[in-house]
Amino acid sequence: MRVVSLVPSLTEAVAETAPELLVGVTDWCTHPAGLRAARIGGTKNPDVAAVLALRPDLVVANEEENREPDLAALRDAGTEVLLTHVRTLDDAFAELDRLLTGACGLRRPRWLDEAEAAWAALPPPRAPRRAIVPVWRKPWMVLGRDTFAGDLLARLGVRNVYADHAERYPRIPLDELNAAGAELVVLPDEPYRFTAADGPEAFAALPAALVDGRCLTWYGPSLVRAPAALRAALR
Repeated sequence: MRVVSLVPSLTEAVAETAPELLVGVTDWCTHPAGLRAARIGGTKNPDVAAVLALRPDLVVANEEENREPDLAALRDAGTEVLLTHVRTLDDAFAELDRLLTGACGLRRPRWLDEAEAAWAALPPPRAPRRAIVPVWRKPWMVLGRDTFAGDLLARLGVRNVYADHAERYPRIPLDELNAAGAELVVLPDEPYRFTAADGPEAFAALPAALVDGRCLTWYGPSLVRAPAALRAALR
């Protein structure tokens, strides 16, 4: 089977399980290091002709990361596209299993069992702390409703202040963020690379938790270490 992945976290999932299947990946597919596959552009602007030239049996995509016109062009050319939908941790586990054991016909990988076990072993969350979770600045954007990262945080005892917002990634002015009644600001290092010197200074009254963006937003092998890594960062 020949697989092109348009989703960095799913690239990592396939590469961890059966790297020989991958013939094409995006420019943003950074894990694992040294991945040997053709680069076919970005997640939002893949080179459709380059994808088709690789003669894939399957293109792996995600409703949030990829654009429907690109996927439609691939389908119109006769290419099978597996479109994943991930809004919760349970969604992630189900879609990873559908991709790896269903579409790719692989044996269920050990890392997937380990990831499910690691999350199942979490102790019950403490009384939730209210948090804002920026994912970009200039303009400030935060996690809103119905997001995978928000679901992970909820399982760790962190309630997203904007979890009931009408938008999934709303733009909120900084003064409104600081007046939202949060007890914590959670700053991942992707998609925007927040650091100790770039982000916390905007929320002077709040403790800041700098977290690994892969642990918070990627659904793949990083889910094995994510519970412990996120718990440590959120203390």
